[in-house]
Amino acid sequence: MREWWRDLTDLVLPAECGGCGRARTVLCPRCRTALSGAAPRRVRPVPEPSGLPVVHAAARYADEVRAALLAHKERGVLALTAPLGVALAGAVRAGLREARWGAGEAEDIRGRGPVLLVPVPSAPRAVRTRGHDPARRIALAAAGELRRSGTSARVLAVLRQRHAVADQSGLGARQRLHNLAGALAVAPGGGRLLGGGGPVVLVDDLMTTGASLTESARALREAQAEAKSAVYPSSAGEGREERKAGPRMAGPNEGGGVIREVICAAVVAASPDSFEINRN
Repeated sequence: MREWWRDLTDLVLPAECGGCGRARTVLCPRCRTALSGAAPRRVRPVPEPSGLPVVHAAARYADEVRAALLAHKERGVLALTAPLGVALAGAVRAGLREARWGAGEAEDIRGRGPVLLVPVPSAPRAVRTRGHDPARRIALAAAGELRRSGTSARVLAVLRQRHAVADQSGLGARQRLHNLAGALAVAPGGGRLLGGGGPVVLVDDLMTTGASLTESARALREAQAEAKSAVYPSSAGEGREERKAGPRMAGPNEGGGVIREVICAAVVAASPDSFEINRN
């Protein structure tokens, strides 16, 4: 009977904590504190790529947090999805607050549609190898956490790879930017979906150099520009202020159905150096 019960609990609970290896827990209290115990903070990689949106991270990518993310991503410990989603939701809230879409703007958010979480896509080869897409899975958990706390949110996995890219591991910051340049695009029909919600937040599990977030933001801005051109074609009578209006995105509730501008990005973790943003 004792062996039968042990086998049953092995199916329900992981054998060890994803952060430190403590037995019989998804994530022990100490590792949960490392992941979500501190307020999410603004992060900037060094060097900071041009075009990178404002990024907030829940935790430093080190020690227990690094172990938990690798366990989820590479070993498929899916029980970690929920606590990682909670951490990501906290980073999303921090980004929305800084962009003035926080709790004080709740009515404004509801009037404009749900917050749209757009995950940075994994390479198809990596998804096949791992058996899941970690960023998308965590984004779905984060959207659920946001809804439970009263913020309407949904995940739109609309970014796709245009062409294969080299493995990013071992590449420096500049090499990663070059490797990913022009690699992503919004899938057909994705523009219509992006035009039907509220603020757009790029999300990922990890930021190191910022190259993936920068390329993802570029792809969304490109789709936004194309959609805006289609809805608001330039004309001889167009005023200067209208041309200067830039990314004042409007969804169908406001007329136009144009994709909203990316306002921020959020990640579960970022490299420790990127937390030191007060530099000259």
